[in-house]
Amino acid sequence: MARFRPLPLSFYRRSADLVARDLLGRYLVRETAGERLVLRLVETEAYLGEDDRASHARGGHRSARNASMYLDGGHAYVYFVYGMHWCLNVVCATAGVPHAVLLRAGEALEGAAAMARRRGLPRAARPGELAGGPARLCQALGIDRRFDAADLRRGALRVTEGAPLDDDAVVVSPRVGVGYAGPAARWPLRFQDAASREVSRAAVVAQARPRRSTTRATSRVARSGRGRKQR
Repeated sequence: MARFRPLPLSFYRRSADLVARDLLGRYLVRETAGERLVLRLVETEAYLGEDDRASHARGGHRSARNASMYLDGGHAYVYFVYGMHWCLNVVCATAGVPHAVLLRAGEALEGAAAMARRRGLPRAARPGELAGGPARLCQALGIDRRFDAADLRRGALRVTEGAPLDDDAVVVSPRVGVGYAGPAARWPLRFQDAASREVSRAAVVAQARPRRSTTRATSRVARSGRGRKQR
């Protein structure tokens, strides 16, 4: 089935703001114990690397924790936060350019009951409870550090074609919880399916967004196919 076809490498080898918008409507698939769990992605955030003060790679920072951000596009970057939660990111651009997209929310298409069990929820979860938030998404699918650096085009965790959204179905706002990032805190890099009730929280400031890079440096990345700066 076409909707479960893996996305090509060229999809990921772009600036994170372009990939983040285009991930809406795609399917996040997790194969586990003979069962397939499927989320339709409804909320994402882009992180633009070394010149983005909200990024784990700001200022060129590299460590064992964020090493996967520097892989080629199409890999997973999974990190632990607040001493209790896992978060899943899709690595973008080319090797050495640490762009990434945080997967913030998904809508269950297959395996909702199994996801609810993982989350400790009743079968009839309220909107957003199942996978409305990066930590909830990872818990629902059983994603942890084992999936760090995984190739998202194949294997037990992958992103597939799904049903991409038209521009008029997308709202854009600043990212969540990055007030420390100075001017970068106001960059419009959070993308949501306007019709979904499964988002982590409704956008406070939303706008229609053309399908282009929002900053000078990400525009350079989009034109060149690789680039060096992520601002």
